[in-house]
Amino acid sequence: MLKQILSKLPRKSPKSDPLDSAEINSGSNCSNFSNVIHCTNGGNGLSIPLSVVKRVSSAVFPASIMAGVEAVEPHLSFKDVSNQQKQNLFVSKLNLCCEVSDFSDPEKNTAQQDLKRQTLTELADFVSSGSAKFTEPAISAMCRMCAINLFRVFPPKCRTNGSGGEAEDEEPMFDPAWSYLQIVYDLLLRFISSGSLDVKVAKKYVDHSFVLRLLELFDSEDPRERDCLKTILHRTYGKFMVHRHFIRQAVSNIIYHFVFETEQHNGISELLEIFGSIISGFALPLKEEHRMFLCKALIPLHKPKSVGVYHQQLTYCVVQFIDKDPKLATTVIKGLLKYWPVTNSQKELMFISELEEVLEMTSMTESQKIMVQLFRRIGSCLNSSHYQVAERAHLLLNNEHILNLVKQNRQVIVPLVFSALERNAQNHWNRAVLNLTQNIRKMFCEMDEELVLACQHKVEEENSLLIVEAEKRKLTWQRLETAAGFQSSANYIMTPMKPAICSVAC
Repeated sequence: MLKQILSKLPRKSPKSDPLDSAEINSGSNCSNFSNVIHCTNGGNGLSIPLSVVKRVSSAVFPASIMAGVEAVEPHLSFKDVSNQQKQNLFVSKLNLCCEVSDFSDPEKNTAQQDLKRQTLTELADFVSSGSAKFTEPAISAMCRMCAINLFRVFPPKCRTNGSGGEAEDEEPMFDPAWSYLQIVYDLLLRFISSGSLDVKVAKKYVDHSFVLRLLELFDSEDPRERDCLKTILHRTYGKFMVHRHFIRQAVSNIIYHFVFETEQHNGISELLEIFGSIISGFALPLKEEHRMFLCKALIPLHKPKSVGVYHQQLTYCVVQFIDKDPKLATTVIKGLLKYWPVTNSQKELMFISELEEVLEMTSMTESQKIMVQLFRRIGSCLNSSHYQVAERAHLLLNNEHILNLVKQNRQVIVPLVFSALERNAQNHWNRAVLNLTQNIRKMFCEMDEELVLACQHKVEEENSLLIVEAEKRKLTWQRLETAAGFQSSANYIMTPMKPAICSVAC
């Protein structure tokens, strides 16, 4: 009885998947698949195979990313689909490249690696052609693909940048996966640089976390990767104004960590190169944040031993700050004197070169504020036993701008350096340094002969006093040695000891 009742009830037809199967009416002029694919049918069937349309897998395309968008078979070529499908195919290919391949072993999964490289090349060509439209699903898929392929943790460093000279001579290490990483970076650069990119939409995906992970990649040991990152970060800074403050703070933190903790980072020169152009675009008057970046980040970068690796870029940044605000020259020179190397002659040569560039941009008023400390240091360099340091310091005084500073303040400056010139003339071992010393002395005589004679007389008096003090020390040591001799002789005289008395009766 129950079976008869159930048999009379209407049966529900099985639900078919419109994406997996579709009824084709050969007499119709147009077929519509989920309002996505439109094509013309002349009665002989569709010009595009049904396998073009696939259901989106939530594992590959999350609903938040691909809401309302149908994916196209990613292995198809852009030439084989209609213009309406190209954007969906673009997203599908981006998601296909989200699987990370192991390129450490060239013989492992070669087919998969070749397929991924081919797909990335197709994506790059499609973006280069200008056909790509960066809708929100495309932006999300692009950022996700770049994050999965690029953001990674580098292995522990197997070498250290112990000194600037050695770090410059080390052979660079190249990433074995660069053949496809380069294409990913190229895609990211074209994405960031695209004029059709809506920044308001893109900033939801290119967020602070994305930028921070991008900055972490600057520690890569592959110089090609750092060069690509340099261009991408610069474009990101220019396009996403909302991220500019965050980028400056994040780079400052990287510098703090490098200077005060590890002294190991591969991308300091590239970061400084980016900031060289950023500083030149600062508005006047400078914000307090920018001044703090100079004082707390750039000036302490003179401290590490590996300063030679990035010194050229560092000098450029410092000069850009002084060009913006000449009053900062005093702050920079004080910082140079604070971190002036004592035993590293190569660093000292770099500091003298930077000092010359800074002084050329320093006004007379600012130079007078620190000229005593400055020329005491220059005097020490003139008298250096390292001939290159001494030679470079002499050439510094021949600079037209610095020579003019000496002329205007000769009553203070000449006495500070004249004693070093006298010691060179009497004791220095290098012939080139001796010749330069004679030239500087001649130049000072032509500038103010009476002052030079007074300085020479003062040096002679100081030398006489030094001779007298040396004689006094010599006599003092002789008296001490004589007294020590008498004391040692007295110790050899033994006092006779009384015989011991036995307290026990025998």
